Amino acid sequence: MDFNVKKLASDAGVFFTRAVQFTEEKLGQAEKTELDAHLENLIARADCTKNWTEKIFRQTEILLQPNPSARIEEFFYEKLDKKIPMRTTNGELLGQYMLDAAKDFGPGTPYGSTLITVGEYQKKLGGAERDFLQTSAINFLTPLRNFLEGDWRTISKERRLLENRRLDLDVCKARLKKAKLAEAKAAAAPDFQETRPRNYVLSASASALWSEEVDKAEHELRVAQTEFDRQAEVTRLLLEGISSTHVNHLRCLHEFVEAQATYYAQCHKHMQELQKELRSANGDSIPNAFTGSPSTSGVLAGPSGLSNSSLPGASPPARPPVSSGHSGLEASTLKIEEVQPPATGTRKAKVLYDYDAADTSELSLLADELITVYTVPGMDPDWLVGERGNQKGKVPVTYLELLS
Repeated sequence: MDFNVKKLASDAGVFFTRAVQFTEEKLGQAEKTELDAHLENLIARADCTKNWTEKIFRQTEILLQPNPSARIEEFFYEKLDKKIPMRTTNGELLGQYMLDAAKDFGPGTPYGSTLITVGEYQKKLGGAERDFLQTSAINFLTPLRNFLEGDWRTISKERRLLENRRLDLDVCKARLKKAKLAEAKAAAAPDFQETRPRNYVLSASASALWSEEVDKAEHELRVAQTEFDRQAEVTRLLLEGISSTHVNHLRCLHEFVEAQATYYAQCHKHMQELQKELRSANGDSIPNAFTGSPSTSGVLAGPSGLSNSSLPGASPPARPPVSSGHSGLEASTLKIEEVQPPATGTRKAKVLYDYDAADTSELSLLADELITVYTVPGMDPDWLVGERGNQKGKVPVTYLELLS
């Protein structure tokens, strides 16, 4: 292997010298040239931009491709400058499975024909997802990657060069300071005896040497200062370009949101069309497939604590019907003022909608209030007895969310 030993030794010496210089600066034993406040602010702003851009880029990659193995595969394809193979989306794969299953179950059967319909729409959803992924990768991820792998690397390179110029400038300042101290010491306390004329010559020669050393150090300092100022200006111009980067990323962010809105709008449209087709195909053969039972739509159905009636913007359900059999039974046997709560079986309930009592046997309700409810033998299952303080009356189940 052919390499330059002298250059290697020189680089090792520079590295060691700068390591010592860094240590002395940290310990406060060496002077350090400070950058101007404007440049320091630009550097801090650039570091902040880089850090957050990197985090947003990584998390967007995870959002668009949750599979880490697939992300690694795409990374290698990009580094090898090869085209990334087309990958089937989960929606397209699910749709294809449904179509294949329909062939085995029989396309003419209700289940098979429904699988075909749903499978086709799942493939449409998968296609919309593919378009969204491609658009987001081009319009959002690519500009962020170009900044991190292009502009930021250039900025980092120039910042390292500026730091080296600063270190060289500090070395020149320290060398000049030492030369002036030595020159002053030689002039103030010459090392000779008046009875020995030979030492006069030695002293004059030493003073001249130190004067030459001071001149040389001053020249090197001027050169180092010029190079430092030039590099600081180059770095400053690059850092001021971060403002243009923000403008570009803002435009890309708008395009990303637009792609998301288009994707979700397409999904919503496909699902609405699918529901219409299923309703028209099934008719009344599958009751309550898309609507909840009136007697349970407002009741907490599971541990998630979420019901359709509690969603924002939902309208109050219709007043529960009163069957003639129950109404006759209640009129003859049930008097609200005489009803007593059972020893066990009372529950708390949250009121979902305002309710105006139709008669004195019912209790008016206000949305979001908490009441105590229970049932008594002979009551219609669509109604409960509700208590709020000293007030008592029948309340419709559909207007309540039962709490544990």
